[in-house]
Amino acid sequence: MSVVLKRIYDEDQETGGYRVLVDGIWPRGIKKEDANLDEWMDGISPSKELHQWFNHDPEKFEEFKKLYTEQIEESKERKKLLDKLIEKADGNRVVLLFGAKDEEHNQAVVIKELMEKKG
Repeated sequence: MSVVLKRIYDEDQETGGYRVLVDGIWPRGIKKEDANLDEWMDGISPSKELHQWFNHDPEKFEEFKKLYTEQIEESKERKKLLDKLIEKADGNRVVLLFGAKDEEHNQAVVIKELMEKKG
């Protein structure tokens, strides 16, 4: 399984693979036609309340990871989307795109960990 994390704003070259935006909100300043996506999985993102509480605070990341994992496991839609990503990554490269400035503390990191754990 090959899962790569990329910040959508930092992309300067084509990286190949199945490209999925995993943010619940479209990234500001990026035109949809220029995003070069295969899919926008806004349904896998954390709830608005959890996202606002976390606010990309590194000190809250471990709790965020726990709560977000619970949201994925308890939501049929999120779980189905995670399974789809795992299936896409079977023998293929999947690029999880996100907009957060913090590349180590965001939902894409959690999704990648879950994919590698379950896949």
